[in-house]
Amino acid sequence: MNTTGSPIRNIRCELLSNDWYTLNKYTFELRRRDGSWQQQSREAYDRGNGAVVLLYNRSKQTVVLTRQFRMPVYLNGHPGFLIEAAAGLLDNASPQERIIAEAQEETGFRITQIEHIFSAFMSPGSVTEKLWFFIAEYTDDNRTGNGGGLAEEGEDIEVLEWPFQRALEAIASGEIMDAKTIMLLQYLALNHFQEHKK
Repeated sequence: MNTTGSPIRNIRCELLSNDWYTLNKYTFELRRRDGSWQQQSREAYDRGNGAVVLLYNRSKQTVVLTRQFRMPVYLNGHPGFLIEAAAGLLDNASPQERIIAEAQEETGFRITQIEHIFSAFMSPGSVTEKLWFFIAEYTDDNRTGNGGGLAEEGEDIEVLEWPFQRALEAIASGEIMDAKTIMLLQYLALNHFQEHKK
C-alpha cells in the first residue's frame, strides 16, 4: 500500500442540512491499496466533539447513571429511554471543563478529580464526533443538587445510583444498550473493581 501523500483527492462538498447539526455530502477520489484511484461519495454528520464520564464509588460499589429519551433509538424499535453515563458536547470548552459541568448539570454531583482514560470515534462511518472518556470517583458529599439536565435544552434526565454489579448485569440483559456507557463500565470492571467480579 502506498502510504505517502494524501489518501484522497478532488474533494467536493455539498451541504445537505444545517438545522440541528451539519450534514454534508462529500464526493472524492480514494487511493486504493493497489495505487489506483476510485471515486466515492459519503455523507458526514458533524455534531461537534463530546465527552462522557462515569461516576463511581469504590467503597459503596456503586455508579451514577442517567436515563433519558433518545429519539433516534426510538425510531429503531427501542422504547427510547436509554441508560447512560453523563455526557455532552464540548461547545468550544476543553473536554475536562465541559464534562465537569455536564456531570453537575445531569447528575447533581460536583466532581473535581477526573481521569481521562481514552478517546474514541463512536460511529466513524457517518459521524465526525470524537468522544473523550473519563471516570471520576464520587462520595455522597459531592451531591450538590438533583441533576436532571437543563430544561431549556429539552433535557429531562432521571438520575440513577446503581450497584456496580447491577449495571454490569444490565449490559448482559440488554437494559443498558448505550455503547459509551458499556465501554466505561467494562473499563471499571477490568481496572478498578476486579476483586468484586463474580
